[in-house]
Amino acid sequence: MKNNEIMTLEEVAEYLRVKPQTIYTWAQEKKIPAAKLGKEWRFKKSIIDEWFLQHIDEKFESIIKKVNNKKFGNGKKET
Repeated sequence: MKNNEIMTLEEVAEYLRVKPQTIYTWAQEKKIPAAKLGKEWRFKKSIIDEWFLQHIDEKFESIIKKVNNKKFGNGKKET
């Protein structure tokens, strides 16, 4: 799945392993970044990934930094 891919409500639910109704409710309540196109909700994967990381407890911040350093090498992101 590409990072800039546009996802449906069902795809986001599967990706986050929650029920579609949960994603629908979060989108309606503006708890998850989403765009409503007509009657359908759409989500950008890269934004969902960032949103998810922001919801990880702060006590895990050091672990996330270690993973990112290994992934991108010395904390530098790939371009």
